[in-house]
Parts: sequence; C-alpha cells; structure tokens
Amino acid sequence: MREDVEALDIRDVTANWVNAEVLTRQIEERVKALADLSHTPLFFGRLDYLHAPGAERAEGAEGERFYIGRRHVHDADGDPMVIDWRAPVSQPFYRASKKDPLDVALRRRFGYTGGDLTAYEDEHLSDPAEAATASKLLQQEIERPRVGPMRDIVATIQPEQDEIVRAGLSGSVCVQGGPGTGKTAVGLHRVAYLLYAHRERLARTGTLVIGPNRSFLHYIEQVLPALGELEVRQATVDDLVARVEVRGADDATAAVIKGDARLAEVLRRAVRSHVTPPTEPVVVVRGSRRWRVPAYELEPIVRELLDRDIRYGAAREALPQRIAHAVLVQMERAGEAPDDRVQDAVARNTAVKAAVKAIWPPVDPAKLVLRLLSDPGFLATHAAGILDENEQKAILWPKPPRSVKSAKWSAADAVLIDEATDLVQRTHSLGHVVLDEAQDLSPMQYRAVGRRCTTGSVTVLGDLAQGTTPWATRSWREALTHLGKTDAVVEELTAGFRVPTDVITYASRLLPHIAPGLTPVASVRENPGTFEVRPVTGDAEVIAACVEALRAEGSIGLIAADARIPALTEALTEAGLAFLHPGEETTPDTRLTLVPASLAKGLEYDYVVLDDPRAVVDGEPDERTGLRRLYVALTRAVSGLTVTHTTQLPPQLAA
Repeated sequence: MREDVEALDIRDVTANWVNAEVLTRQIEERVKALADLSHTPLFFGRLDYLHAPGAERAEGAEGERFYIGRRHVHDADGDPMVIDWRAPVSQPFYRASKKDPLDVALRRRFGYTGGDLTAYEDEHLSDPAEAATASKLLQQEIERPRVGPMRDIVATIQPEQDEIVRAGLSGSVCVQGGPGTGKTAVGLHRVAYLLYAHRERLARTGTLVIGPNRSFLHYIEQVLPALGELEVRQATVDDLVARVEVRGADDATAAVIKGDARLAEVLRRAVRSHVTPPTEPVVVVRGSRRWRVPAYELEPIVRELLDRDIRYGAAREALPQRIAHAVLVQMERAGEAPDDRVQDAVARNTAVKAAVKAIWPPVDPAKLVLRLLSDPGFLATHAAGILDENEQKAILWPKPPRSVKSAKWSAADAVLIDEATDLVQRTHSLGHVVLDEAQDLSPMQYRAVGRRCTTGSVTVLGDLAQGTTPWATRSWREALTHLGKTDAVVEELTAGFRVPTDVITYASRLLPHIAPGLTPVASVRENPGTFEVRPVTGDAEVIAACVEALRAEGSIGLIAADARIPALTEALTEAGLAFLHPGEETTPDTRLTLVPASLAKGLEYDYVVLDDPRAVVDGEPDERTGLRRLYVALTRAVSGLTVTHTTQLPPQLAA
C-alpha cells in the first residue's frame, strides 16, 4: 500500500503549483501513516461470523471471516485483508462472550514474539458444548514486560473499556480509574476511534491530548502513530496558556487562591471596569453636514452591550457600528438614503474612533493581571465580596515589577492571563480534548481546558486518590462544572491489568487515608509478581536492589523523594550503573531510570525499587498530599516492587 502511494504520478492531475504542493504534502503524510513498524503486527485477531454481518439471517447462509488489526489493509485489487479494529464489524472481537456471542462462531487471538507470529488460540463462542475459559494469550499480552514507551492495547481492550472507547463524539466522558486500570490507554484509543468515525469533522476542528508533564507526553507519544494517527496534538496545560514566560513560583497559599474559580469573576470585573460611560457627544462631519450623537443617546448603546455580556473585544468592535447606525438614523430623518457602505465609512470616522477609544479602550490581558497583582487598591475594588483581605494580601506581589516582561510570572499567573485573554477575545475551540491526570488541576486550569472544547467534547481521565497538588480535585462533578461539561458521564474502571495483586493490595492500605470513598483496584493478573519490603542501612544496599532487578527482563525504575535524587545519582555513578532520566528511552544496555517521585505519575516500569517511603511523604507540604504521592510511587510496578527503607515506614502502611 505504501509503494502504491509512493508511485502516484500527479504531474497531469493538478491545475497549478499550489494544488501540486498541497497534494504532494498529503501524499507524504499518507506515506508516513503507512510506515511499517517491525515489532507491531498488523493483525492480532480473527472473527468467523455465523452469518454475513448486516444481512438477513437466512437458513444455510454462510458467514464471513475477518482479520482484525491496527489499521485497514487491502490487497492490490482493493479487497480488504485486515479490518481496522475501530470498524463496527470488529466490535464483537471485544464484546462477544459465551453468554452473548453476537453471531460470532469463532474468535481467534494471535500471539507474537518480537513481531513474529508464534501462537494462536480459538474460542468457539456459539458452541454450547465448549465451556468458557480465560484466554492465556490475552493474559500473556497484558503481562508482557514493558520496555520503552507506552504501547497500544488494541489486542487486549476489555468490554468495559471498549464501551468508553466507542462512546459518541457528542458526549463527554469522565473516567475514574485506579493505578493500572488502563485509563490513559482508553483515552488514547478513544481519540483514535473518534478520528476513524468522524474523520472529516475532527480534521476541521482538531484534537488535543493534554498530559501532566513533558516526560509523560514523551512516554505516550508513540501510541497514536502506531494506530496510524499522526495529526493529534499533545501538550501540557502550561503549554496551552504560555502567553508569558514563566520564571517565578508561588507558595502553596497563593497558588491555591490564584487557582480558585472565584478569580474568574475578579478578572471579569477588572476587564469591564475599563468601560467609561460617555459624557461627550460624537460629532461626525460628512461633506458640509455635521451629525451629532449626544451622550444620552450613546449611554443606552453602551449599556446594552454591557448587559449582553459578550466578549470585551467583540463589544468594542460592535460599538463603532452602533454609533454609525445612530448617525444613519439621523441621515434618513433628514431625507438622505444611506446604505451599508456609508455606515462602514461613518464607523471608520476619526471622531467615532476617538469616542470608542475613550468609552471602550483596548485591554492588554497581561497588563491587566499585572495591575491586579501589584496594585492593592485595584485588586480590592474588584475582589470586594469575593476575596477577603488576607486572601488579597496573599496573592499581591511584595515588590511590583516595572513591566510585563520584567515580571516573574508563575504558572498560576499564566492561567489568569489566559482567562483574561478569553474575556477579551474568544478562545478557539477544538472538536475533542483528552485530559489525562486531571485530578491535579486547579479550577482555573479546568476553565482553561474547558475553553478549548466549548463547542466540542472532552474525555477526562484521572484518579482522585492520586491527586498530589494542594488544589487537587475533590469530586469529578465539581471538576466537570469548572470544565463546563456538567452533562458528562462518569465511568469507573476498577479492574487492574498492570499492577500485581500483592503490590496493589499493599498500596491500597493508603486509600482509607487519602480517598475513603473510592473502590480499591482489583488486580486481574494471574502472575502475582514479586513484592518485598526490605530494611537497608544505606545507599549501597538500595543500589544492590537495583542490580538484582536488572537481572530480570524489562525496564527498571528507581523512584525516590526529590530530595534524595542527588545522593542516589552519586551512588549510581560510583557503582558504575548507567541510568536514564524520565522521558529518555531505554535501550538493551540502559534499562534503569532514576525517577523523582514528583515525576512518577503516569509512568510504569517492569520492576520498581522504591527508596524510603517516609522521605516521599515528608517531601510534600502536608501528610495527606505526601501519602498520595507515596500511593502513586507504589503503583508504578508491572512485575515487581522492592521497597527499601532506612527510616521507619509510615504508620498507614502497617499491616
């Protein structure tokens, strides 16, 4: 298929060089989408139907056979050889069961080793004589070692996951899922499905995946290309609101207040405060005539625009046309017959422009936020009844900067500027947004994401137990309100496919202390993995635990409190152990990654050595946040976890 595309001759099919350039670019993109991934099999399953799908089920009618794969593959004649996993005819591969075979006689799963077909397994779903059995190949694929970036799960999607993946584009979905339940994979595969089902619409409106940090985005970046989807943008919330350079940081108190949704009303008041009621008439000179619009006629025009509560910039653009219309009314009363061109000319008149500038001056969002955070009087005026005196003091800069460029903006300040920008001019909306690790967002950050999908839908992914910011989400309904998606459906995934039973059971001891209402994850893995809590006397024994882990196949993560990273870096270097940082790809020679606990969220490793849980807890501003950080760190292992500690373990982990 790739060779066919490369062989296309477009010399005689384009009208001009512009069309030729566009078509050439499209062909190049198509060639990229058809790239051959040597270790990614094109097909992983087969369905034998009892009857032809969609046809009348006449007696004796013969069914059809379909091979299911990551993408559509056809032969030289255009006949399908492999059916895309997203096609309706492929759905029974994930949903069919002995209880409800969905007209499937046989489901076959193929097993691969390093890209080579090495096994297959059949289920005769419509044969009452054959008992239902668990799929060994499915279990092996789930438990296959993780090496390198995150991979797709098209061969192992479970029925409850498939329902979320194939939910319609018009509806928003929120997925609460504990560690290892596959919520991130579900979100990414949902994007791939929506691009398949609504290709043209999403090509116009765009799609976006939002992750918590660059390391996480690097970890997941190969999933969608492996499914043939190359056009999905990936970003962090900080990327979305990057209108100023972030060079400063807030303390926890200021960050929580700046992230509070109440700041949206403070900003709205501050923006609208720039409107000044008219006190002088507007006099428009055209030829020998002078047309005068008195202030009392301008007042209702301004008041009506304010009452409509439209964007500040849109109202400012409408004001000259409203003034020009008032002039045209006077012209018509005087017997003239002006048309739209005259109204446009009046709207561009110098006197009208001057009046608009005086009544509805332009607003620079960054300068507005700068004034709010540096002028106590300005803040007090617009925060009255919203923020108390102590809250206002907490967010004011002790020393006002001279300009926008010299200000040491924080990440929370950038979100405020983004909010102010939207009050002035509407933010472009996308067709679909996936928001991962959403539990860590502030209300104002939720609003920033919500602005990007006002006319589209969103898939929210997260785990309330893993919220590690001072403003962590308390309930999904509250978060969805800030996003502007109150009608979203909340789904919960509780089956754990990644974390071994002993590991998730140990980590779940923390749940009553960090998220009392959540259902603990139940591991469905047959392989119990390895789990050990090991007292040690120093860094040398921590490194020894890493050396032991490296004897097994797969990736290794040494997770430690951020403050412990320099000491462990030195210890690894002295021991001659090569290691990576989060976001760097593992190689056969370098499979160990040193991970600060603050960056562990969303990552996974075959084997994890967790250094000193007490230090992880103590590294956070309060115990609850520290226990949540520890919960995240404990649940990164796929095959085995070794907990090393020189100090006493947190009492919440006691048996």
